[in-house]
Amino acid sequence: MALDLLRGDGPVLRIGHRGAAALAPENTLEAFEAAIAAGVDGIEFDLVRGKDGLEVAHARGSHGAPTLDAALTFLAQHDVRVHVDLKAGGREADVADALRRHGLEERAVVSSFSVRSLLALGELAPELARAFTYPEDRLGISRRRPFSYVVRGGLASMRAVLPRRIATMVARAGAAAATLHHQLVTPRTVSVCHGFGAAVWAWTVNDEATAARLAASGVDAIITDDPRIFRGRLSR
Repeated sequence: MALDLLRGDGPVLRIGHRGAAALAPENTLEAFEAAIAAGVDGIEFDLVRGKDGLEVAHARGSHGAPTLDAALTFLAQHDVRVHVDLKAGGREADVADALRRHGLEERAVVSSFSVRSLLALGELAPELARAFTYPEDRLGISRRRPFSYVVRGGLASMRAVLPRRIATMVARAGAAAATLHHQLVTPRTVSVCHGFGAAVWAWTVNDEATAARLAASGVDAIITDDPRIFRGRLSR
């Protein structure tokens, strides 16, 4: 079941990053609506600790950050995958309970760079699909142009060794998928992951050429701020 959710049964899955951050304020219900209107297969959002409990992060919309319940109430009404990127360690039980309460456990994917969080979720909710995120990028440095040359050098080193390490990394986290920075993805890494039964989701891709390269390499899903990149060769 988890593998079907993570790999689909046709062309690469189209996942809206933080809703559709290029079309509406990121991580808001407006962005979720824009992503669905653009035809995505799933919606990713970041989940952090808020002053009143768990909430969606980075939101700059007119209504601010929705709570987890508000986000899940909205998504439960739409036929899309729900990709929760968990950045709130220690709140795994709250996440599992919320997904069950909204009836979303069968179509939810929870990703994290924290092995501890993923293992905890596996104990609390073994039915949930889990994905190991690599590398950790808490500060969003990979999206900042002044640092891009440093990031590229680090990613190149990671990319070279990843095919030898990825199976151990994913297995240690008890995950069924790897969510990888797109510059780490190679056909060899995808082949290794598929060989031991794990899916590969690539983040965050915002141009058609990169998306086409990744699709050709065999990735199962592409996460993007701008779902309009799928209108060409990657349309369903």
